[in-house]
Amino acid sequence: MEKKKITFILNPISGTHSKDEIPAMIESTLDKERFDTEIVFTEYAGHAAEIAHDRAEAKTDIVVAVGGDGTVNEVARSLVHTDTALGIIPCGSGNGLARHLCIPLDTKKAITILNDAKIESFDYGIINGLPFFCTCGMGFDAFISLKFAEAGKRGPITYVENVLKEGLSYKPETYEVEDETGAKKYKAFLIACANASQYGNNAYIAPGATMKDGEMDVIIMEPFDVLDAPQIAADLFMKTLGNNSKIKTFRTKNLHIHRKEEGAIHYDGDPIMTGTDVDVHIEHLGLKIVTNPNATEDAGQPNFLLNAFSDLFNNINNVREDIEKRGRRIQRVNKVLLRKLTKL
Repeated sequence: MEKKKITFILNPISGTHSKDEIPAMIESTLDKERFDTEIVFTEYAGHAAEIAHDRAEAKTDIVVAVGGDGTVNEVARSLVHTDTALGIIPCGSGNGLARHLCIPLDTKKAITILNDAKIESFDYGIINGLPFFCTCGMGFDAFISLKFAEAGKRGPITYVENVLKEGLSYKPETYEVEDETGAKKYKAFLIACANASQYGNNAYIAPGATMKDGEMDVIIMEPFDVLDAPQIAADLFMKTLGNNSKIKTFRTKNLHIHRKEEGAIHYDGDPIMTGTDVDVHIEHLGLKIVTNPNATEDAGQPNFLLNAFSDLFNNINNVREDIEKRGRRIQRVNKVLLRKLTKL
C-alpha cells in the first residue's frame, strides 16, 4: 500500500495551551506504515494559509491544522476545491468545527482518528469573498468578536463576560435581507449565517445545521431586554434557540444583506470592517475533511457551561425581583452568572 503524505501545521501561539508535546505525540501515535509525515510551525499571520496552499499544489493527501479556529480557517481556505483533505487537531478556545464534527478535543485521540483516514466532503460558506466553515455574521456577534479579540484572554468565561457587559447597551440595526424568496426588513440584534451548528464552546446558534445540505441556516435575533437575556443564553447552550420567540430562522443558498452604515462582520469569529452590503453563499461539498469514523455530525458533547446556565435560569425569578427593586438589572445578572462560571 502506497503511503499517504500528511503535513501537520502547528501554530505555536494560537489556542489555549502549549503545543510543545504534540510533535512527539504525533511521532508515537500516527501509523508510520500508512503515512509519510511532515511537521511545520507557522512563523507569522497568514503563514498557515501559505503552507497549506503549497501542500495542496504538491498533491499532499492530508494537511492537518493544529491550533484554534483561526488556524483551522487559514488552512481550510487553502484546501477548498482541491483533492487535499483537512485534518483537525483542536487546540483552541472554541473549536467550533471540531466540535460539530465530533473530533475529540483530546490531542492523542484526535491524532488516532487520522490513522483511519476517513475522508468526506462538506459545504463551506463565503461572506464578501471570505471563506468560513462554521459561522459568519454581523451585528452583535461581530461586535463581540471585536471585543473578544481585544480582550487579551481567551475562553468561554471571557466571551460570556463580554456578552453580559455589552449586550444590553448594544443598539440593534435595521437590515434588508434578501434571499431566493424576496426581500424583507428586520430590526435585529444580530444576523448569523451558520454552515455548522455552533460558534464553539458548545454554543449552538443553529442546532439543526448540517454541512452537507448545500444551504446555510440564517438566524435573526430580534431586540430583547435584560429579562429575556438569561433564557436566550440558556437556549444557546441547550440547543433550544429555535424555540425562542426572539429568534427567526430560515435556510437558503444565497443571501444579500443591506444595512444603513458600514460595520463589522465576522467569519469563524475573526472580525473585519466592511461596507453596507454583505453577500453570503454556500459552496456545496467544496472541502474534504478527515472525519471521526465513530461519530456523525454534531452528536453533542458534554457542556461544562450548561449547569451554570441552567442553575441561573432556575433561580432567575429571584434575580428578577432584586433587579427590579434596585434598578441594577444587568449588573446583578452579571454577578450571578460570572460567579457560577468561575467556580467551574
